[in-house]
Amino acid sequence: MKSEKIGKVGRVARVRWVFLILFFVGIPSWIQADVNDILLKFHPYVSAREEYNSNILLSKTNKLSDFITGVYPGLSFFSLDRTTYMVDLNFIASYFYYERNRDFSFFSPTGRLNAWYALSPNLTFRVRDYLVRSDAAREALYGASVPQDQPNQYLLSTQTGVHAIYLRNVAEPSLDYRFGRENLFSVLYRNNVYHNQKDNLFEDSQENTVNPRLNYWFDIHNGVLLDFFHSIGHFERSPDMVGDGGSLRYTYRFDPQLSVFGSYFFVRENFKNPGVDYDVHNPSLGVQYKFSPTLLATAQGGYWWQIPDQGSKSSGPFFSLDLTEKAVRTTYSLQLSGGYIQDYFTAQNLGFNKYYRAYGMINHMLSQKTSIRATGSVERPIYETGRKDWIWNTHVGVYYLLFRWMSLSLEGSYTQDRSNISGSGYKDCRGIFGITLGQPGFMPAMIGQPTLQRPMYSY
Repeated sequence: MKSEKIGKVGRVARVRWVFLILFFVGIPSWIQADVNDILLKFHPYVSAREEYNSNILLSKTNKLSDFITGVYPGLSFFSLDRTTYMVDLNFIASYFYYERNRDFSFFSPTGRLNAWYALSPNLTFRVRDYLVRSDAAREALYGASVPQDQPNQYLLSTQTGVHAIYLRNVAEPSLDYRFGRENLFSVLYRNNVYHNQKDNLFEDSQENTVNPRLNYWFDIHNGVLLDFFHSIGHFERSPDMVGDGGSLRYTYRFDPQLSVFGSYFFVRENFKNPGVDYDVHNPSLGVQYKFSPTLLATAQGGYWWQIPDQGSKSSGPFFSLDLTEKAVRTTYSLQLSGGYIQDYFTAQNLGFNKYYRAYGMINHMLSQKTSIRATGSVERPIYETGRKDWIWNTHVGVYYLLFRWMSLSLEGSYTQDRSNISGSGYKDCRGIFGITLGQPGFMPAMIGQPTLQRPMYSY
């Protein structure tokens, strides 16, 4: 019954995407009567790529390699009036053809919508929606906290040893009320649907979250951020859950370059039987410093406690470091984090585990037509079951704009999961050549990169 309910919601999510497209693409027509001007904002394009994958199933024992041909016809729409609205829409109807494992071939629609509409000078309605149908064994992180210029970041949950196609749709409508230069009150609703065709291995799930948020500055130096959420999770087989929590953050700004802050995060996770409820407490202190207009660093450290109603407690240090440089020709970022992760609404629903991670990215424009991007990450999950993994991933891509209407890309990646459990882990090598026609500056490497994500250490 629960599976049928979640699956039905997944079908509704696809229909909902059609209405969202029609609604927000129609907003400019209310304001501008020139239909021709609207049509000129649509940009059709088509991409194709050839990929070699040495381990499709990310398996240590059942290794399958293949050549995969992908065709990506797409349509983008962008319209902006800085005082009234913005619509940024991209939809791709992809098809993947497997040369050796032809029964793996499948249709993969991907969509991204980011739009806002000013109901008044201080009140804005926003909506973001992310849709993907994929067979990727490692699902990419999805969320506003993952900038599109920081790709190749993944969820911890992995579909190993089997080919499984899943559908995810995340819708986030919100209302923002601005009552000062830096004062903002917002209310966000999130509907996150995950549906997997391999129901006997991976369970379907649905998340519904309400998230009010207040950012208020008493003066130029003192500010507070209040962030609360109420979340309801439905799972196909696991116990359903209700989560309540939030964070309080106080910031003291010495000047435009230097700020220090203290925060406290709390969450209460309540599960239906036979699940075990638990609390998480996470106080921390941090500092943010702007070295230059393009270089920003944020460091944070503290401690966390997980207190279950039954069983033993767990605790550990919490830390994060984020360094970002956005210059004219070069962009790079470095992220270090450690503490814990709550993995729900994924293929495996791994729950609460200790987790450490490092991620780096550099993107450099060699010329006006050529760019190179490299990313790398190291992850150290420590599961409650006793399993411990080291997960490495490296990715390098070169992108060349041959003409205004044609771009080329060449990419390579390597991923390895080394586990202390015999028979677990994997190695995977990939090489990709891509070509795009019809949309200037569009890079095939960005196809399917999501825009919505649940925060790593909370909801």
